[in-house]
Amino acid sequence: MIRKTVSSVSEALSDVKDHMTLMLGGFGLCGIPENAIAELVKMNIQGVTCISNNAGVDDFGLGLLLQKKQIKKMISSYVGENDEFERQMLSGELEVELIPQGTLAERCRAAQAGFPAIYTPAGYGTEVAEGKETREFNGKMYVLEHAFEADFAFVKAWKGDEAGNLIFKGTARNFNPCMCGAAKITVAEVEELVPAGTLNPDHIHIPGIFVQRIFKGNNFEKRIEQRTVRKR
Repeated sequence: MIRKTVSSVSEALSDVKDHMTLMLGGFGLCGIPENAIAELVKMNIQGVTCISNNAGVDDFGLGLLLQKKQIKKMISSYVGENDEFERQMLSGELEVELIPQGTLAERCRAAQAGFPAIYTPAGYGTEVAEGKETREFNGKMYVLEHAFEADFAFVKAWKGDEAGNLIFKGTARNFNPCMCGAAKITVAEVEELVPAGTLNPDHIHIPGIFVQRIFKGNNFEKRIEQRTVRKR
């Protein structure tokens, strides 16, 4: 039986180096790899390129890395609720590549599947397409977008087993599944880590073949970015 468990987040991230390209799952604060991000802050990794939908908020998630100026470049679909992200982008301190959200997901999935590039209609005729190859298919124009090339992908799942099989919960699924296997090394942190063979095969969202390391995370805060309630 192949076992991909590591004892701690520090062991899982022991070979992360400065200036690497990192994928981080989640959407805002939902489903982010909290333990991995905290460890990157602790390690004081510098000059990294982060591929993530956005950078969360100022005092949590990737916002913690931005506060310490550890991120050289953000590849995201929007700035979100992070004032420091906006400030660094507008001042030129941070290199930012904003791309359509669907394109972000598909460039992850292309890397996961081993495709070098995709054609997408999103962004054609806009600044997004400047300098990129375009092509017509069935009377519609498409933009060539290259698959991401990342050193590590950090994802967060609800349950996982020793073989790396993962189950996500609710909207925390978001970008996590398409980032699994989309980098040279995928590290999964889970709320529950169970023996191989425990999970129902029909319930598994990502098979262990896409995961190289898995560990049980601790102290998940699961903050809510914007709490909204409806009057009864």
